[in-house]
Amino acid sequence: MQLLSLTEENYIKAIYSIQHSNGTGEVSVNEIAEKMQTRPATVTDMLRKLSEKALIHYEKYKKVQLSSSGTKTALSILRKHRLWETFLYQRLNFSWDEVHEVAEQLEHIHSAKLIERLDEFLGFPEYDPHGDPIPKPNGDIPVSTAKLLSEIKSGDKCKIVAVKDTTSPFLQQLQRYNLTIGCRLTVLERMPFDGSIIVKTEKDEQIQLSEKIAVNLLVL
Repeated sequence: MQLLSLTEENYIKAIYSIQHSNGTGEVSVNEIAEKMQTRPATVTDMLRKLSEKALIHYEKYKKVQLSSSGTKTALSILRKHRLWETFLYQRLNFSWDEVHEVAEQLEHIHSAKLIERLDEFLGFPEYDPHGDPIPKPNGDIPVSTAKLLSEIKSGDKCKIVAVKDTTSPFLQQLQRYNLTIGCRLTVLERMPFDGSIIVKTEKDEQIQLSEKIAVNLLVL
């Protein structure tokens, strides 16, 4: 795998993230610019470089798509990021709202041997602290069957398995409710007016969650 600059890796990861979230497999220049918080002209310059390295399929004025090599690179970066998050959370006692920013820096370390040793040291974890699957060395990544909490019917029971929003404010809000990965909930009532729901925890505590929270919690 060819060595890339930190900025090139961030673009590859951003394109993969957008492709994964929009489900189309194609990404516009404006979507990348918004994700990277930069100007479309700057994005276009980078896309030319990535195209020259055969990491993306790119034609001027058309949408972008990762090549097979680009996808492999994105999954490798994602694997490193999620392993480092797991290490920080499990071994260094970082909270789950702190690990992302630090892992953003560590994910650019290129030593494959280090990542292999890290994976082994952690016991080959399958999920990171936010419930996201960790890609295998060959790039395989499990397909989740989880649903949004907002889709669960009144009276049904479920377990939190992942969060869609990994920003610090969202995770800190969950901490205020003592909600973490693995928490079991019973949906008691849904509010048609604003989409909020009332849930009961394993400790028989009742919590009213806003729709914004419910659409960012993945459950099984």
